[in-house]
Amino acid sequence: MKFPFSGMLCATAVAVTVGLAGGPVLADSGRSTADLPVAAQMYSLRNFGTLDEQLAAVEAAGVTAVETFGSTDDLSADDYKTELDQYNIAVISHHTSLDALRSGDIQSMIDFEKALGNDTIVLPYVAPDLRPTDEAGWQALGIELAGYAKEFAAQDMQFAYHNHNFEMVEYNGRTALEILLDAAGPGVKLELDVAWAQRGGQNPADLLEKFQGRVFAIHAKDNGAAGDPNTGGSGFVSIGDGTMNWTEVLPAADAAGVEWYIIEHDNAKDIATSLKTSATYLNAHVPADAARPE
Repeated sequence: MKFPFSGMLCATAVAVTVGLAGGPVLADSGRSTADLPVAAQMYSLRNFGTLDEQLAAVEAAGVTAVETFGSTDDLSADDYKTELDQYNIAVISHHTSLDALRSGDIQSMIDFEKALGNDTIVLPYVAPDLRPTDEAGWQALGIELAGYAKEFAAQDMQFAYHNHNFEMVEYNGRTALEILLDAAGPGVKLELDVAWAQRGGQNPADLLEKFQGRVFAIHAKDNGAAGDPNTGGSGFVSIGDGTMNWTEVLPAADAAGVEWYIIEHDNAKDIATSLKTSATYLNAHVPADAARPE
């Protein structure tokens, strides 16, 4: 079976040596990125050569887990799994679109993802023409997402929602994100994109505290300062090189029960280097008790 991945779009300097597993190891701590709950969002690498070249860049950064999105050359699950296995990379989540969820063929998605060993599906973006414009609309979307979450849960998969900045708009003192998640109930988890939350005028650490126990992952990304030439036009920079208060955000993520720290840069000038920089920063700063989910 072939199933197109129907997705949407969506430093602190450290002395490093190379570990036995091929990942960067922090010289003063002995930690390996490969041992931490750190993953890379493949959307970041969408313009970086072939799938082999993309996975090789992930491997070179010492990262051994990815979040997938979109079509992958229409590969079968078996063929894609073979590619991943060549680089010892696991799939920990997948971004799919609202249109795909509404298509009525969720079972094909589940079958494909299970063949890869993945148990998490994420809705990463609501296109403007589908996006609610009032409190009632966000409640209705939340109720709809709860239905999909039940379908996934029935087959031992979890479902999460990923934010941008437009969910930070408030209605009667509550953000659209809060309205949506309240209506959806606990079956819909949150993948908090901390950089987009910050752009929306919210403190990511406060949101992590608010949704404690419900946050599947954070999209670990950083906002560049105004005029920063290294953003690639997206406004984002490598983790640790921007305005994000990581000394506040990372402990808050840990306290919230975050399972994964997923590196993303929407449009890096040099994604291979940016990925290494971000992985090295997380290696040094992810809380000491962070561990991969069993």
